[in-house]
Amino acid sequence: MFPLTPGLYRRRWRGAAFALIVMAAMNTGSVSAQALPPSDLASLVDIALSRHPALASGQLGVDAARANTDASGTLPDPRFQIELMDATNAAAGDGASLLPGQVGSTRYRLIQPLPFPGKLALQTELAQARIGNAQARLDATRLELAARVKRAFARYYLAHHQQAIIQDNLDLLAALEPIILTRYEVGIVPQQDAIAVQSEVTRLRAEMIAAVEREGAARASLNASLLRPADAPLAPPGELPEPAAPDTLQAYRDALAARSPQLADLRARVATARASRALTYRDRYPDMAVGLTNNRPREGADTWDVMLEVTIPIQQSARRAREREAEHLLLAAQSDLESLTAGLDGQLGERWARLASSRETARLLEETLLPQVRAAYESAEAAYETGQVNFNTLIDAEQRVLSTRLALLTARVDQFVSRVDLEELTGVTP
Repeated sequence: MFPLTPGLYRRRWRGAAFALIVMAAMNTGSVSAQALPPSDLASLVDIALSRHPALASGQLGVDAARANTDASGTLPDPRFQIELMDATNAAAGDGASLLPGQVGSTRYRLIQPLPFPGKLALQTELAQARIGNAQARLDATRLELAARVKRAFARYYLAHHQQAIIQDNLDLLAALEPIILTRYEVGIVPQQDAIAVQSEVTRLRAEMIAAVEREGAARASLNASLLRPADAPLAPPGELPEPAAPDTLQAYRDALAARSPQLADLRARVATARASRALTYRDRYPDMAVGLTNNRPREGADTWDVMLEVTIPIQQSARRAREREAEHLLLAAQSDLESLTAGLDGQLGERWARLASSRETARLLEETLLPQVRAAYESAEAAYETGQVNFNTLIDAEQRVLSTRLALLTARVDQFVSRVDLEELTGVTP
């Protein structure tokens, strides 16, 4: 056992003080745990989806479209007319009047417009298609918000666990540093070893500060998604959830075809354009109106008239122009749907490739590289104790273990984020 010098005590005290400062920064969100939101991701997503105004706005849009559907299939309002015949009273020789019963004859007419058969049904179909547009936009907003929370949580999880890994290495060097310094003071190891261990401690402290900063930024982003102040405290993150559904490309492809809000929006747009075109072509046929008239002469008996009114669709040039417009809009919507389908399939392939790559990288790091670098570190540590290698070899082995653990953590988080990207693209319900 080597004696500890006063200088070594001071160094160890400074290391302990730094560790306390960093731990305080890491645990800023652990005060007043009762006021903290849950630490598991599913609960955080539920909180965001239950209170976000963008979802409330989208739901109101859906409700408005449904209300419009209820009104679209009804007949137009009837019209009421009153007509004063011989208002000057020339036939009776009296003065002019605008009062019913004091003119030559008063007519009361009630008119009910009647659209050509099929038009009301097409108007209802058009309104229902617009519900699909509003619902698809709401679903897209819900998926985007859930994905935003998940990505912020992933960054928070990554930064938090990076600090834990760095702290493990700082603890390891804290155990090595007094031994190296004591050996250097009695002349057993060269000065380079003492400088190397202190340089590595300083480097890790700088990495810890950067990780703390990244955690603060991720916490602010997560709080923003939860409609909380950016500096509001958060509990340490829970574990990243495992996939709930079979993690295969075909499963995502099936979900894309069935539940993608982008495809649903364009399908609703095609349905809207198709109903609009049919309604435009139906304008070739005349609308009608029926009327009932009560004639009340100033003197004499009342009479009743029945009226039938028909519009005459003679403005063919304007009608044909509207029909061409409706055709072009339908073709444009169909082309956009085909284009989007192909584009989304390409995006699905890219995101699946990223997921497969990050998953394979994590497997390789965990099952192969990490055991190898740990074994190399243990070998270097044993060789250093017997003087077979210098301290730089030990430090290099320690850095490889650290970088591999950090790379494994990053690969796991990348795997999770890639899955979130796939869920947002394919419309998997959060």
